[in-house]
Amino acid sequence: MPPPPRPPAPPATPVSPLAVYNGTFGVRQAERLLWRAGFGPSPGHAEALARGGVVNAVRSLTRPSGAATLTGPEPKDSDGNALAPGDAWGHDHLWWLDRMVRTNQPLVERMALVWHDWFATSDGGVGDQDLMLGQNALLRRSAFGSFEQLVLDLTADPAMIRWLNQDENSKRNPNENYARELMELFTLGADRGAYTEDDVRELARALTGWESDWSAELGHHNFRYVPTRHDDASKTVFGASGNFGWEDACRMCVRHSQHPSYFVDRLWRYFIATPPSAGDRAKLEQAYRSSGYQVRPVLEAILMHPQLHAGPKMVKPPVVLIAGMLRALRRGVDSDSWRWLAEGAGQKLFWPPDVAGWDENRWLDTSTIRGRWSIVSEGLRDRYLQGDALSSYDAAETPEQAVAAARAFWGDPPLTSEAVGSLTSFAQSCLPVSMATWEQHQYRGLRQNALRQLVGCGPDSQVC
Repeated sequence: MPPPPRPPAPPATPVSPLAVYNGTFGVRQAERLLWRAGFGPSPGHAEALARGGVVNAVRSLTRPSGAATLTGPEPKDSDGNALAPGDAWGHDHLWWLDRMVRTNQPLVERMALVWHDWFATSDGGVGDQDLMLGQNALLRRSAFGSFEQLVLDLTADPAMIRWLNQDENSKRNPNENYARELMELFTLGADRGAYTEDDVRELARALTGWESDWSAELGHHNFRYVPTRHDDASKTVFGASGNFGWEDACRMCVRHSQHPSYFVDRLWRYFIATPPSAGDRAKLEQAYRSSGYQVRPVLEAILMHPQLHAGPKMVKPPVVLIAGMLRALRRGVDSDSWRWLAEGAGQKLFWPPDVAGWDENRWLDTSTIRGRWSIVSEGLRDRYLQGDALSSYDAAETPEQAVAAARAFWGDPPLTSEAVGSLTSFAQSCLPVSMATWEQHQYRGLRQNALRQLVGCGPDSQVC
């Protein structure tokens, strides 16, 4: 008598609560993932990710081992001096850009950038680069962990305390700035019916108690919680009453019924151009709640989703564009120019325009496109063909070969057929019909310089 059939094996734990991309995952797809979840591919990284498939590729980014390794030359300013990010003007920007360029944990830095925009804090209001660098380290440590803990940590962070006047919020003189932004921008969103003006006032009372000292030598320092500054009377927030303190205020916002939907939608927008479906949103909200408000499971589901890999392209933020270009050129941070060039394109690190962060709808418009052109020009500054390289350049190079050489210079980035056609048309028409022998070499070399610039700042290089 044959043995009874074995019961079916229990299903493997799903890697995501959502659909997982199951199309071709080759080098091109790995490159897009690295642009969305980092700063573009470093040499060989996309090839390595492509061999493991999309799930392993994503997990290699979201579950790094140990401390980050920075590979390549140490950053310098325009005079060849080591950076002083806590002291010298603009060196904080250069210091963080260098980490983006040289790190082997790109998603950690990218998430620090996401949190910097989400909890936008500017040195324009803080006035202390060391405090800003301290917050930056906190954002980096919080890349994939508990969002609730991140909110708690940032509420007690000296840069945030200064930025939103928490050290001016006392029981005798309430200041509502942080309470309002904690709900409107950080956890619940505006105009969703999640809170009232009474909630703002009552939450501000719960957040009272912070204080700092000031001196001409040290500026604001010795940030601390002082119980006697705290309003210990009963407050009513979101319909619940009690003697709430600052930690209660943070937890009540994160555990509010409307927080998961805000969190999911906002995190999704950093990585995917189109909004999630109602079903996907509901599943992500459930995964977020059941994980205890952890970032990693939601982030992994987003990065594995078919819409990231096969959906519409997104514009690269300016510092992502710069970091990726430097990685492609294998060039380190070696000039103060990268600060003002990034600012000209619309993004200066540690200086978001206001508490709402940067407006990604303005990453590519008539006021910033010139900055992007200038970024590529600076990147190519010491890579243009000149001197002997021009005089000995291939005098027989065809327009098609010239375009192929310019693409190879940049590591063969993906270009649309329309872009290739336009570049080829330019390469065919930009040279004189009749040229002397020496001009055959020189002008084709100059054409190659122009094509490198056009590929580097063309439409396809602005999106991923």
